[in-house]
This record gives sequence, C-alpha cells and structure tokens, in this order.
Amino acid sequence: MKIAVVGTGYVGLVAGACFAENGNDVVCVDKDEGKIRQLKRGKIPIYEPGLKELVDRNNEEKRLSFTTELPRAVRQSSIVFVAVGTPQGEDGSADLQHVLDVSREIARALNGYKVIVDKSTVPVGTSARVRDLMRGETTHPFSVVSNPEFLKQGAAVEDFLKPDRVVIGADDDRAAQIMVELYAPFTRTGAPTMVMDCASAELCKYAANAMLATRISFMNEVANVCELVGANVDHVRRAVASDRRIGASFLFPGVGYGGSCFPKDVKALGRFAADNGYEFAILQAVERVNTRQKERLVDKMVQHFGALEGKVVGVWGLSFKPRTDDMREAPAISIIERLLAHGARVQAYDPEAREVARRLFGPRITYAKHSYDALAGADALALVTEWNEFREPDFPRMKELMRSPVVFDGRNIYNPEHLRGLGFTYYSIGR
Repeated sequence: MKIAVVGTGYVGLVAGACFAENGNDVVCVDKDEGKIRQLKRGKIPIYEPGLKELVDRNNEEKRLSFTTELPRAVRQSSIVFVAVGTPQGEDGSADLQHVLDVSREIARALNGYKVIVDKSTVPVGTSARVRDLMRGETTHPFSVVSNPEFLKQGAAVEDFLKPDRVVIGADDDRAAQIMVELYAPFTRTGAPTMVMDCASAELCKYAANAMLATRISFMNEVANVCELVGANVDHVRRAVASDRRIGASFLFPGVGYGGSCFPKDVKALGRFAADNGYEFAILQAVERVNTRQKERLVDKMVQHFGALEGKVVGVWGLSFKPRTDDMREAPAISIIERLLAHGARVQAYDPEAREVARRLFGPRITYAKHSYDALAGADALALVTEWNEFREPDFPRMKELMRSPVVFDGRNIYNPEHLRGLGFTYYSIGR
C-alpha cells in the first residue's frame, strides 16, 4: 500500500519505518525542514533501540522517504496517518490545533478517496470533528479512522511489529477492511484486531494508560505504608502479583511515573470526563500520589542529613525510563530541582539523556561523562532511573569514590542486606 505519515515525531517515525519494513511505500511528512534534512541523511532525532537500523534499511530500499511537501504526499497515497503532537493545554485537555490544521491541509490536497487515520492520541469526538472539518474543505470522498498507538518507549519498534492488539475505530466498512488488510502482517501470530466505533477507539488509549498509571500509584502508596508499619513491599508485591486477576505488570514501587503519555493522558481523561459532567475521582488521586511520590527520595535525604546545603549528590538516571532519552515529566526533574532548592550540588549521569538534561538545567548541575564520575566526592547517590548498567556496579569502587557511602535507591534494584554488608547506608522505597 502507499502510505503517508504526517509528523515525524516519536509515533510517526516509528509507524512509518515499521509500515515500510512490511513492504509498503511510505512517505513521512514534516514541516520542519531541518528535521527532514537530518532524516534524509540518516540522522534520527530521537533515541529508540532498533529504529535507526529500520529507517536506514528501508530508506536504502526506497520504501521509505521524507518530505516537507504534504499535498504531494497525500495525492500519491491511499492511506494518510496523522501523527502530530497533541500537547497538554493549561487546563489539562489535549490541544488539537495541530491535528485540525493538518486535517484541513489534507482535505485541500485530496484527489480521490483516501483513508485518513488519527494516530495521535486524541480525546473522544476528535474523529467526528476532523470529518466535519474536512467535509467543509473538499468534495472528494474520504473516511476518517481512529487507530490509537500502544507503544512503549524503549521497545516501540518491537511493540509495533508484534503488537498485543490492534484497535481500529471506523464508522464505515470500506475503511475498516482497508485497515484490517494493512495490519494483517503484524497480527499473524494471533494478536487480535479489534474493530469498533471511533469513539470507543479514541477512549482505549486513555483508559489503558490511566489504568497503568493507577497501578503504579497504588503500589507506591502500598510501599509508603510498608515503611510505616515495618513491612517489605517486595514480599507484598509478589503476593499480590501472584493473583491471576491482578498480575505483575506495573506493580513496582519507585519515585513515580513520567514520560510523554501517562501524565498527559491521565490529565486529559480527567479533563474531558469533567467536560462531560463526570468527576473522575480516582485519576485525581493518582495524580496527587504521583506528584508526592517524586518528593520521597529528597525527603529521605533531608531526614538522613538534616540539611542538604553544600551536600554533593550524584544522580544516576535522568530519562523517565531506561532505553530512551525522553525526559518529559521525568521524576529526575523534580528530584534535581528540589535538591538545588535545598542548596545541594548535583552531579548527574545518564547513558542517553545528558544533552536533553543540559537543555533543561543548563550550568546549574554537573554532567558526568561516565557513571562513576558522578560519584566523585559525593555525599550520596540517588538512583532515579533503572538503566541496566546500574544494576551490578563496582560497589567497592563506588565506596572509594564517595565522600560518604549513602545510597538512596529510587527503584529498589539493590539488595539492602548486601549493600549494608558492604558498609553502605542504604535507603529504598517501601523496604
């Protein structure tokens, strides 16, 4: 099939490369000329394992191309994906301006029947708004489909090529059949393709992310109670997870969730529920818990040291999760800002997010080139993101580098007895 993907951000670029990998002819469109020039030269603007190899291979095979010319891309395609950003507005709602602007441009470029696919995460009713807007701009036939993405950063290529499920929201059979055919190669191993109305499809992504965020906040609350009563959250978590009705996913306590999806989608779902006269009380609590959880590690430091003025804190991990350089809503931001507000000096290291952090913090913190460099003369280590390289470090070397061997483990990746046996003062979450 001939496909256009409008927007070369995280979702658009992954989708375009993966569709091309299955033999489709894909053109990715972006109005950012600099980004398109980079992509044509093989430079990927985001860090995502496996994506560069996919882009390079399909670019070389002439199945994947990049352009700023949206009308031309639309005219030569039969399916047009809209994958532009839906930033969070001041009231928590999703800002649809980019989606609507692109839809208007697409309508003006139509030269025959096309399937227009909302791939961006959009609130319920967006497909109807897009359909009405486009009808005012063209007399050509088209269908509007909602096709939410369920990609995990750090595993997005794998998630797209081998999805848990494919959700297609379509209000006409013709468009539904085209989409089922497009995704058939991705679901050969039995992953369900779920065809439903557009409103239901639009709600799926928000509901899924809100549920996962709720599980994280719930287990963080359990961990905090464990600290008060002398229980071990690891034991509690395993017992809870062994219940087949619950399972183990997203039940690991820590310093809160971040990223481009969970915070934004939790707020957006609460906002459009409120706009329709419903108070989504659980999500309000989830947000409050997550905000408070990001403060726990610094609270523990204040409790240990009494005051942080002049203390040097090494921070391991800046991205909101491993295997990405994304720092949007990352717990590390809140933690570092609080440390600076308390007068501490911060020496930070992350395998991929150093340059992103530099744009956020500038000269206010020190950026270590290697993990151990962040520990030189440190009064404490704050482990914030559980990158694999942090899991089995050289503990004697760490102890030798640090001014005082104190570890605040925000992801519970170390064994408390082992570290204490090595002479560290060790704090974790809920243990």
